[in-house]
Amino acid sequence: MNYQDEALKKIKDEVVELSASPLYAERVKNKYFPVIGEGSHSAQILFVGEAPGENEAKTGRPFCGRAGKVLDDLLVSVGIVRSDVYVTNIVKDRPPGNRDPFPDEIEIYAPFLDRQIKIIKPKMVATLGRFSMQYIMSRYGLEWELDSISKLHGKVFDTADFKFVPLYHPAAAIYNQHLLDTLKEDFKILKTCGIV
Repeated sequence: MNYQDEALKKIKDEVVELSASPLYAERVKNKYFPVIGEGSHSAQILFVGEAPGENEAKTGRPFCGRAGKVLDDLLVSVGIVRSDVYVTNIVKDRPPGNRDPFPDEIEIYAPFLDRQIKIIKPKMVATLGRFSMQYIMSRYGLEWELDSISKLHGKVFDTADFKFVPLYHPAAAIYNQHLLDTLKEDFKILKTCGIV
């Protein structure tokens, strides 16, 4: 096992035991799994969603439900193989009722995301949705650029460590064809940046 595999396994072990999380009791009660992330441990692109949905919590896999199907189709549309990227969420356990994550939940899980980024060292981080967008922008020196996702989606920003692009969450495109078309256009940016 190489350094990256070991370091990511350590994160998984820590999240599994994270009884201090406000979502831990909910996970145990529902026999859910934490959703740590999956994909290449040396990925050029790292996708960050918000929090697992029910399908994800039942399987422990990120983006495996309807939104995951949209994500898969978007990756195929630009010729990216899902196993070549890394997909995770800012919050690793499912908030009840599929509600938005609370600030204290983001706060307890965000250090794990920071470590995942440091271990994988992607050339690009693409956020899926506004919560992960707001966190990455605030954490990596782009807080002065912060605006609504409708204004920032598809724009490429530089941080000291990686290029960053905020994207709409694939779930938003399930009911809105216009957003799906927008996402398809935005995903083309992943290729034009010369990352893959």
